[in-house]
Amino acid sequence: MKAKLRVKQVRSTIGVDERFRQNLKGLGLGRIGKVVVVNNTPSFRGAIKRVLHLVTVEEVDNG
Repeated sequence: MKAKLRVKQVRSTIGVDERFRQNLKGLGLGRIGKVVVVNNTPSFRGAIKRVLHLVTVEEVDNG
């Protein structure tokens, strides 16, 4: 099976462009310390790449 990505927001969105805030909201994030697990697909990787300065990412097995 495909691996998943664990994404954790580690920086605030204060002073950050609205596009990045919307991107975080689309990932299911919005406050510091929140963690979501998403599929490792090109669309999610692209969204994460845009907000990489606000989050940490690690790969997790779903087994």
